[in-house]
Amino acid sequence: MAAEPLTREQILAAAKEALRRYGPAKTTVVDVAQSLGVSHGAVYRHFPTKAALRGAVVRSGLESVAARLASIVEEEAPAVDRLHRWLLALIDLKHGYAREDAALFDTYALIDKDAPEVVREHIEALTVQLDRILADGVEAGELRASALGGAMAIWDATTRFHHPAHRSEWADPRIGEYFEGVWELVLRGLAKE
Repeated sequence: MAAEPLTREQILAAAKEALRRYGPAKTTVVDVAQSLGVSHGAVYRHFPTKAALRGAVVRSGLESVAARLASIVEEEAPAVDRLHRWLLALIDLKHGYAREDAALFDTYALIDKDAPEVVREHIEALTVQLDRILADGVEAGELRASALGGAMAIWDATTRFHHPAHRSEWADPRIGEYFEGVWELVLRGLAKE
């Protein structure tokens, strides 16, 4: 047994490794506990269910995505440029996770069943960032006033390029071209006449 008290961060790190090793369908709380040298009861004291543990792993990863995108929101650059780069960065992050950490990405894709609130929180955090960029653009006179509050429409219009359900489509060599087509439509709807 571990001599030091078990922390939430230790459990999350061990859970990520177990998910990578066994995949989301086969990973158990016992796997996580064994890798930490503790009983499964010690893990359950921090996370009451396997679903809660998976939800916490995914929440951690999604918070990391939001934090990485926040730097674009804070830049002193035209809103249109920031919005385009923000969307490209989101797409690049999601595609990168799908390629480089497939087991964890599979966990992200399944989380809507286990912990739909994690997905809602993620979308809310990212649409707040989008709304901030849009508000900056309206204030600077770059975007029409109707762009205010348009974050969810942009999210919906670009879902194909960043939502895990569309992962199989990302291998299409023209996916970047398709995104730029959607971007042009979004931009036409936002730009001042």
